Amino acid sequence: MASRLSFANITALAPMVRVGTLPMRLLALDYGADVVYCEELIDIKMAQCRRVENEVLQTVDFVAPDDRVMFRTCEKEKQRVVFQMGTADPDRALAVARLVEKDVAAIDVNMGCPKEYSTKGGMGAALLSDPDKIEAILRKLVSGVSVPVTCKIRILPSLEDTLTLARRIEKTGVAAVAVHGRFKDERPRHPVHCDYIGAVARAVAVPVIANGGSLDLVKTHGDIQAFRVAAGASSVMLARAAMWNPSVFRSAGPLPLHDVMIQYLKYALRYDNHAFNSKYCLCQMLRDKVESALGKRVQAAQNNQELSEAFDLVGVFEETQAALEARRDALQSPERLRDHVIAVDGDVTTMALKFQRREYPPQLTPKMFLLEWSRRQKLEQPTYQTVQRAQDRAFQSTVTVENRKYRSSLWEKSKKFAEQASAVVCLRARGIPESHVGQENGGRPHKRKTEDGRDVGQEKRTKQTGDGERETGGS
Repeated sequence: MASRLSFANITALAPMVRVGTLPMRLLALDYGADVVYCEELIDIKMAQCRRVENEVLQTVDFVAPDDRVMFRTCEKEKQRVVFQMGTADPDRALAVARLVEKDVAAIDVNMGCPKEYSTKGGMGAALLSDPDKIEAILRKLVSGVSVPVTCKIRILPSLEDTLTLARRIEKTGVAAVAVHGRFKDERPRHPVHCDYIGAVARAVAVPVIANGGSLDLVKTHGDIQAFRVAAGASSVMLARAAMWNPSVFRSAGPLPLHDVMIQYLKYALRYDNHAFNSKYCLCQMLRDKVESALGKRVQAAQNNQELSEAFDLVGVFEETQAALEARRDALQSPERLRDHVIAVDGDVTTMALKFQRREYPPQLTPKMFLLEWSRRQKLEQPTYQTVQRAQDRAFQSTVTVENRKYRSSLWEKSKKFAEQASAVVCLRARGIPESHVGQENGGRPHKRKTEDGRDVGQEKRTKQTGDGERETGGS
């Protein structure tokens, strides 16, 4: 069993909304961060997610009902990533923590963010005025999960109240407390109160992580230790300094920003990060150069390919896409599919597979095989219902045969391919032979007959099929 994460004498990437996604976390670890926090994720949304092992990306994804990936992580960061949640409910917090605890190194509760998206519903800095709820949440988590639990707070207007809260938090059994040295109504332009952080560090025995030094105190890696000493804290976490240039974690000194951005984008491509999130992070790195020629190209980009073009990384983009496609194909090999697990979700039978056009004879498709089989069995013809996913316009189809439903859990690039994939699931789940299995006659498929005696393979490419779809050679 892996050792528990220590928060003593560490330098961490602070939790930052829209910034602390997987590419930025991995980059910070590469450059020397000891621990990385994900962006704050709201418990209500996370509680609805399902855990999915993404074999293509080699990640673990937590996927919302609308198929958005709320949190993505991988083996490389497993022992050093802290999952931060926004919560105001002990039971819901525990449910979310148990959902993710096997894939993260620790759980953190956000009690410091003053923004409305965090404070609404009593989360974030709103918790600072409800110490009873703070204690209830933390005790529930500490006793309910196997990984360390921490929290991140802001200082209160009174030093005495701040110390009282810190001591009360310590008694819940947390592994560390991160302290942002600003009051709830202060913003990054205000100086950080190192004296408050130091007082908290002296008042409790658990490690205290100082936060808030990016404005005045931390410009380079050498400043991190100076901030640690000024705050009297065990550890330091960096937000904006790391957002502007993650190589601030390098003991050997920062790298040119352009090189850092390229490395970030390579991770974004490798892990299929949403293009608009990648664009946001790149623009934060550009800062006052966001209106430069490069900045304008980044802002104009609408997808990962266009982001790659902005940095002259078209070759990297194509290689990455080819590698991911090869992995998809390998996962869909006949050997894998023979042993593929069939899942039943309610009244829907699912398999994780895609329609591979090259596996079928010319002018023949799984839909045609399924239609022919249904006619021979004197069943009603199959019906298809297809939905489109908003974020990437991918398609998923469900086919109904004999009042039973079948679909692929993988999404396709077109409506046609989605329908074909659902037909494949139906054929394989029911054990209906497909012509590409056991072909004879020198590799040529057997001629298959429709109910009226015609050769299916001789139908014209644009002939209207019995299920109402116009088939083409590219389907």
